[in-house]
Amino acid sequence: MRKRKIPLAGTLQNNPISTEEIADIAADIQRELETYADPVKREYLPRFFKTGKGEYGEGDKFLGVVVPNTRTVAKQHKDAPFAVMAELLQSQWHECRLCALLMLVERFKKSGEKERKLIYDFYLSQTARINNWDLVDLSASYIVGEYLKDKSREPLYRLAESELLWEQRIAVVSTYAFIKNSDFTDIYALAEKLLIHEHDLMRKAIGWMLREAGKRNKDLLVTFLEKYCLVMPRTMLRYAIEKFPEEERKYYMRKE
Repeated sequence: MRKRKIPLAGTLQNNPISTEEIADIAADIQRELETYADPVKREYLPRFFKTGKGEYGEGDKFLGVVVPNTRTVAKQHKDAPFAVMAELLQSQWHECRLCALLMLVERFKKSGEKERKLIYDFYLSQTARINNWDLVDLSASYIVGEYLKDKSREPLYRLAESELLWEQRIAVVSTYAFIKNSDFTDIYALAEKLLIHEHDLMRKAIGWMLREAGKRNKDLLVTFLEKYCLVMPRTMLRYAIEKFPEEERKYYMRKE
């Protein structure tokens, strides 16, 4: 496939290329993704990501591309204009949306503070299209979390109060960036705030982040569990104590 030369990135407000060029570049990126499509994965992924009627991923469609290959394409196009990423995020294809997010992640790593702010703002403007758990998990901590490491964490609490499930998950998963720096304040505050959440995807996300925090400071996790283990959703608790010795896991699951 002949590769189009991608114009260097501009801001969202002052993009140097036309609407037609934006659509053409996004289409080229989709075609590049399609070269990696696996028919077996295309059949399997809709079931794995719960795309049936009434399920959390209802209506999502898959080309059948695994994440490492999507990331390969993303790295090649990370300097595309934001408008191209916005176009990809509107795609019906899950992998096109993931590719756009991974392009942002790759770009964020190499950017200065000014462009990081642009990427952060753009990301949060697109949350309606960051609409499955893997899309959140592969991007939120690398953009939102990294950006907020030296700033107020208030945006996470606003996201946590959103009615949009994916914004709530972004709030929780973003704390992974802090946890890796042994900064645990926000994950425990958000876990407490969202403790009795009705959706399994949030219970799993909170349990996962608690587990990651516990790997680095078990005493803090134990203190949290002693206070809440009897009222926490069982899925959240199981995820949080997954790395504990068997006898400790039995102790904390005793109410089950």
